[in-house]
Parts: sequence; C-alpha cells; structure tokens
Amino acid sequence: MKKLVFAVALALPAGGAAAQDAFVEFKALKPELAIRAAVAAMDYCRAEGYQVGVAVTDRFGTLQAFVRDRFAGAHVEETARRKAWTAASFRTDTLALGELTAPGTMFSGIRDLSQPLALGGGVMIEHAGSIVGAIGVSGAPGPDLDDDCARQGIAAIQEEMGF
Repeated sequence: MKKLVFAVALALPAGGAAAQDAFVEFKALKPELAIRAAVAAMDYCRAEGYQVGVAVTDRFGTLQAFVRDRFAGAHVEETARRKAWTAASFRTDTLALGELTAPGTMFSGIRDLSQPLALGGGVMIEHAGSIVGAIGVSGAPGPDLDDDCARQGIAAIQEEMGF
C-alpha cells in the first residue's frame, strides 16, 4: 500500500500548479452594465416605434436584467428571456440559429427542447474573445428588428467594456 501512495504523490504536480489546474477563470457582465444594455435596447426600439421587453443574462444564461416598455405585450418577458438564454447557451445569435434549426435540417431537433427559442432577437455579448452575457429582445414587428434592437443595446455598453 505504501508504494501506491508514493506513486500517486509523484504523479501530482508540485506546489501551486495543481491548484491552478483545478479552476477556470472567466469574465461575466456586471449587473449594472446588463441594466444599461437592456434600457438602451428598449429606448432604441421605442424611438423606432416598437414596444418591447429586453432581457440580459450572464454568460451562463442566468437572468441579470429585464425591462418591459409600458405597452409591450405580456409574452415579451418569456420570449426575451428565452432568446437571451438561447444565445448564451448555444453561443450563437438566435437569428442564425433559426436558420440552422429550420424544419428538415440536421439541427431541427433543437426546436423540440423546452427552453431554446430559435427566433431572432437573441445576441451574445462578447468581450476580448469571450462571451460575457447575452441580450434578448421581443416585441418588435419582426425578429430582424428585435435583433437590431439587441445589437443597439450592446453598442451602448461597448465603450464601458473597453472597446
């Protein structure tokens, strides 16, 4: 038994290297920026004449912020959240995912899952090559317009992210 313990001890890296290999590091969007992005996207949509809801999630798809304009439909809370979650989870914008998962495609089964929403308006928020969050917009008269509003929300915080 002593030989086995000695062999295991020799196989472990010395010092702090083992501890460093045991963890991952990542960046995530601060809640204050999530709120600013959501409000900026909503304000942009309002200026365009659309009443929307906007959800911002962290990089894992957990909701950080939600705003709903005064006349936006009740459905926008769920759809905006699911669009942001989908963009974060699948690491792609939902406008592109809609095409990738169209009926008859290899990935169409994704649409059978309960959470993903492959409908434009969900966009990843990236910084320095890493996903730090996602934004979802719902309520404009088309998924391409939801996507535009989401991208305006991201543009509003890019300077604060160091771009």
